[in-house]
Amino acid sequence: MTPQDSGPSVGIDVSKKHLDVAQEPRKGPQKGDFRTGNHDTDIARLITRLQKLNPRIILLEATGGYEFQLVAALREAQLPVCCINPLRVRNFARSLGILAKTDKLDARVLARYAHALRPEPRPLPEAQQQELNQLMTRRRQVLKMIQMEKNRLDTAPFPSIQRSILQVLDTLKAQLKDLDRDLKEFVRRDPLWVEDNQLMQSVPGVGPVTSYAALAWLPELGAANRGEVSALVGTAPFNRDSGALRGTRCIQGGRHKMRQALYMATLAALRFNPVIRDFYQRLLQAGKAKKLAITACMRKLLCILNAILKNRQPWNPQMAQTT
Repeated sequence: MTPQDSGPSVGIDVSKKHLDVAQEPRKGPQKGDFRTGNHDTDIARLITRLQKLNPRIILLEATGGYEFQLVAALREAQLPVCCINPLRVRNFARSLGILAKTDKLDARVLARYAHALRPEPRPLPEAQQQELNQLMTRRRQVLKMIQMEKNRLDTAPFPSIQRSILQVLDTLKAQLKDLDRDLKEFVRRDPLWVEDNQLMQSVPGVGPVTSYAALAWLPELGAANRGEVSALVGTAPFNRDSGALRGTRCIQGGRHKMRQALYMATLAALRFNPVIRDFYQRLLQAGKAKKLAITACMRKLLCILNAILKNRQPWNPQMAQTT
């Protein structure tokens, strides 16, 4: 056993202004718990302290951006770091009977999770991958704001309010156009992304937004098997059986942003992709509900994209029928 294998597990709860740190097993007068700032100098001091501690794993929740600077610094210092879905940690806390939620308590739960389940360190996405992720996330946010303004316009009672909303809509639409241009140019910089983009868009129903979403939010596509990629996106059904009861299988978890992009692509594929359209009709004729049939088509489309990137071959209806 190496010294790092025998080191403590560290949990760090990240917020905009500070970091709460805990370790498991808890030792010393303060039992390893402390708080520091989430700024360059604070992170540098934290790195020095963690290097002396020699942890087996440092576990953080994916908080949507506040953790990027810390994770990058931990990776640069060659410390074993792993980001995890907050839902998993919350479910773990409930299993321990911990219902309260504070920054200090969250750090302790993260440390206990790391100590009990021993997650493996995960590589940090390249800076280019992170930037594409953020560009796609921003595009999604602008689309949401456009829809919100359109909803407000429908109920705006006075012309002055309507003019204000229309001005905001014009600005947001211009932003969306700029983001689409930036995404196109950004993807063009990487020859592999260009090839992957072309391969995915060879599938009827898959446009640039879906292929950009896959590049940004599902980099495992083409490297994982069909079961793994379905589980990552959250299109793999889970059994709900107990004793003699056979419950309805359902999907849960996964990368919801990628799943939403895949849903929109599937709706297009139901019109323009003969393989997906025929598959959907067969499911309906077999008595499947429309929602269930669409979910199955999402999974099939995802598996087709995975096979295309894995085999480095463009759309082929014969191959897609057997995927």
